[in-house]
Amino acid sequence: MSDHYDDLETRAPEAREQALFDALRAQLRDIATRAPKLHALLGGPDADAVTGRDALAKLPVLRKSALVEMQKADPPFGGLTTRPAAEFDYIFQSPGPIYEPGMSTPDWWRFARAFHAAGLRGPDIVHNSFAYHLTPAGEMLANAARALGCTVVAGGVGNTEAQVNVAADVRATAYVGTPDFLKMMLDKAAELGRDLSSIRRAWVSGGPLFPSLRQEYADRGIPVRQGYATADVGSIAFETEAMEGMVVDEGVILEIVRPGTGTPVPEGEVGEVLVTALNADYPLVRFATGDMSAVLPGPCPTGRTNMRIKGWMGRADQTTKVKGMFVRPEQVAEVVSRHPEIVKARLTVTRAGEQDAMTLAVETATPSPDLAARIAETLQSVVKLRGEVECDIPGSLPNDGKVIDDIRKFD
Repeated sequence: MSDHYDDLETRAPEAREQALFDALRAQLRDIATRAPKLHALLGGPDADAVTGRDALAKLPVLRKSALVEMQKADPPFGGLTTRPAAEFDYIFQSPGPIYEPGMSTPDWWRFARAFHAAGLRGPDIVHNSFAYHLTPAGEMLANAARALGCTVVAGGVGNTEAQVNVAADVRATAYVGTPDFLKMMLDKAAELGRDLSSIRRAWVSGGPLFPSLRQEYADRGIPVRQGYATADVGSIAFETEAMEGMVVDEGVILEIVRPGTGTPVPEGEVGEVLVTALNADYPLVRFATGDMSAVLPGPCPTGRTNMRIKGWMGRADQTTKVKGMFVRPEQVAEVVSRHPEIVKARLTVTRAGEQDAMTLAVETATPSPDLAARIAETLQSVVKLRGEVECDIPGSLPNDGKVIDDIRKFD
């Protein structure tokens, strides 16, 4: 069905496993000498003993909270890199705050493979609408597009009208960004009378691509493929033209475990995604993404033989993504703490007009005419996203422990 990025994609699964764990053992030896703090965090493993997945599953799980604390103690990267900060080309910041390194090395974050599967090639002019300010996403994707020989428009986020005009003027042929923003660009182009028909393919991440929105893009002649990635480890898995789950990237070892543990689950069972990144500069091992997924049986119909997963199936905790940004229970708690009138709160995430929407329902015994508006201002200040606020009497919210209720449909 498809040409492949390289021969790694079609190798025998047994050969892949051997190569991956050969590389992991070499990486663990390197960690022992060049990243002693990470080596200690992993329990000082004997690299030669990590011969397969059973041995890997015995190593500790590394969680984002550990990154935050280690980086506070040993800035900026917590001793988790194999080179000093001054030898990296970039330092980025993600919510937490968590600091991530970056390099200008072609395809350092390994997205070129995913782009290739989406049909991006050297002649393409890629409009990249991921953020370039502090966060790594913009440069991560631009780095991969350049590695494929593409020309990149550094669109960034927001200012839709300006982005539409640029994309129309330069005749961009591909879009890279969040799923929702492409629709915003296309709708704004129609409003302005600008022609974006040159965009013939798209690669999206940073939020779920809902079936109705995917179909809308297809009806406009734009096939869209999704990628699954994190700021910490880069590309993890990607869709192909087969549209049957996501194929795991060749540069990571992926495990599905019971949430909150490091214990692998049987094939097909939903669990938390752990990723070991085979990155000599930033060698995260058994990194807990907090995302849920499940392994699909069999190989991809495109001939790619690596493991397939169902894609993003929600969060292991109540954290979710809204318009490409993480929204966390502790942020809801921060909103509550700023308004003593609030007894209890629950944030519901839905879809409205093919865009994510939030409603914060609060219980209060002392309502006032302007309370909802004041809470809405606080919500936007804390979460950096707009949301509606509804006030009701104490006892009106379900007693189920949920702080964030994501009721969007992902299939």
